Amino acid sequence: MSGLNKGVGKVEVALKWDPSPAGAPAHDLDIIAGVYTADAPYGPPAYLVHFDSRSPDGTITLHRDSRTGQGFGYDEAMTLELPRLADRYARVVVGVAIQQSGGRLTFGEVARTGVRVREGYTDLLDDDLASVADATAVAIAEFVRDGADGWTFRPLLRGFDTDPGDFGAVMGARHS
Repeated sequence: MSGLNKGVGKVEVALKWDPSPAGAPAHDLDIIAGVYTADAPYGPPAYLVHFDSRSPDGTITLHRDSRTGQGFGYDEAMTLELPRLADRYARVVVGVAIQQSGGRLTFGEVARTGVRVREGYTDLLDDDLASVADATAVAIAEFVRDGADGWTFRPLLRGFDTDPGDFGAVMGARHS
């Protein structure tokens, strides 16, 4: 990397929410990352990283996965080591989806949601997802390879009304 601007390097995406009320089905929110090639930065993802998976090269890892939101602070976390991604990858989109096994559930119906994107001790994004209260999934951030400067971070906060399976296919589509 050249110059003083090294771009974004290793980041952590963290997610929090409160458990569902007693007697209600558990609220299960999941962080999902889609990795896109330079040939198709807005096409279908080359691969997805989500619960029970990691990237083939180990550069993206979900190291905490909560199915209920029980815990203190951030319950789920994913680490992205962007400088280690192969040159053929030009874009990474990170989102959050709500599992819909207990019936349709939106972010506005889940208590105290929050997402944070952090590089080291610097918060790049800290949001309560109130702007996407009617959505069942949200693309929260994208990282774009920016030549010699490495990777650039862009907040998205774009809501979707879809289930987690379909969200992986549409989360990185070009937004008009």
